Amino acid sequence: MVARKRFGQHFLHDSSVIGRIIDLVHALPENNIIEIGPGRGAITDGLVNSGCNLRLVEIDRDLVLELKKKYGGKLEILTTDALKLNYGNFGKCLRVIGNLPYNISSPILFKLFGYVSHIEDMIFMLQKEVVDRICAPCGTKNYGRLSIMSQYYCTAEKMFDVAPEAFSPQPKVNSAVIKLIPHDNPDRSQSLICLKNIVTGAFSQRRKTIRNALKPWLNQEQLASIGIDTTLRPEELSLKDFIKCADLVWELQQK
Repeated sequence: MVARKRFGQHFLHDSSVIGRIIDLVHALPENNIIEIGPGRGAITDGLVNSGCNLRLVEIDRDLVLELKKKYGGKLEILTTDALKLNYGNFGKCLRVIGNLPYNISSPILFKLFGYVSHIEDMIFMLQKEVVDRICAPCGTKNYGRLSIMSQYYCTAEKMFDVAPEAFSPQPKVNSAVIKLIPHDNPDRSQSLICLKNIVTGAFSQRRKTIRNALKPWLNQEQLASIGIDTTLRPEELSLKDFIKCADLVWELQQK
C-alpha cells in the first residue's frame, strides 16, 4: 500500500527499531493500550501477542481494512481522527503509544495532555526536533512553549534516535522515541488559561526581556514582587517561574 502524504504516513519497517519500541512498551496482559496510527501493524504485531487490551486508532479507511484482515477480532479498531477521540471513555491507567503523524504531532500531544488523569504513560515516535524541544531544560535554545507545557503535565525522557532509513517512504527529518509519564503530584497553576497565554506571549517575543515580553499582563514591580528577575529572557524562566506569573495574573483578575 502506498503511503498517503495527507496523513503524514511513513511506515516503520526496521526490525531492530520495532523490537526496541516493543521492549520499551513491555506490554502486559493487564495493560489497557491505545495505539495511534498503527500503519501496517509493525508495532501492533508485538503488542497483540502480549494479551493486553489493545485498541487501534486509524483514520485511513484503506489501512483499517488491511488491519481488520490481519487481526480479525483480536483487537478493537477505531476508524477515527485521534484529535476527535474522547480518551476519557477508555478508563484509567491508559497507555498510549504510536508513530504519530509528524504534521499533527503537537496537536495530538496537547489533546492527550487534557486526559493525563486517565493516562499511565505515553510512548511515541516523533520528529527528533520536536522531542528535543519537549525535553529541553530551561536556559537552552530548544526550550520554549512546547517544553514548558509538556513538562507541566509530564516527565519527558528521550529514549533513542531513529534514522530516516527505518521508514518507508523515508521522512526528510530524523526521528526519536520519547516516553512521557504524567506527574503524580504536579505543580498546578490556578489558571491554565493564564499560564497558556503568558507562555505563548512570552515565547512569541523570546528575544525581549521578560519585563517587555509580559508587559500586557504584569509590570516590572509586579514581576519583582514574586521574585522574577525582569532582565531575563523567556527561555531563562523555569516552569515554576511561569506558574508564579500566571497565578499572579489570575489573582489580579479576581480583584
